[in-house]
Amino acid sequence: MLDDVKKTAEQKMQKSLESLKNDLAKVRTGRAHTGLLDHVMVEYYGSMVSVNQVANVNLGDARTINVQPYEKNMIGKVEKAIRDCDLGLNPATNGDLIRVPMPMLTEERRRDLTKIVRQEGEGAKVSIRNIRRDAIDGLKKLIKDKLISEDDERRAQDEIQKATDKAVAEVDRMLQVKEADLMAV
Repeated sequence: MLDDVKKTAEQKMQKSLESLKNDLAKVRTGRAHTGLLDHVMVEYYGSMVSVNQVANVNLGDARTINVQPYEKNMIGKVEKAIRDCDLGLNPATNGDLIRVPMPMLTEERRRDLTKIVRQEGEGAKVSIRNIRRDAIDGLKKLIKDKLISEDDERRAQDEIQKATDKAVAEVDRMLQVKEADLMAV
């Protein structure tokens, strides 16, 4: 029972870290990468699907993403979806190929992106702390039901706190790396 509570808490913390990693990957630096368009959704025959399901997405060069829809009638929809997403991209259609150039980042935009990254990190920390709280509540319920001793509960709380501290330190490390990447010219 104790191990289940600890293991569940650690797994949830890992999922929070993975989620943060994915969110940070979406915050773009000056370089192009195909993962930027993963969350862009396009209407395809009445349902919303991601761009990479209706088009071939690859890199043209270090600063350009090429998107080639599988069907010609999807070119306009894909271009509109990329333009309307919150990434500030301006795609250009060239025949049946959509080119998405990555604009240079200004100093002001870099600072804005740094703020966004910090907000994402703070959200991850809050999530991790909520997981810790839920795990400790689970331990208190086990004590109330007299399934574990108070000494076991105290040790388990300490272990959960150590896992929390480790996860928060990992969030800080990820933020530091991303901020350094954003501020590099």
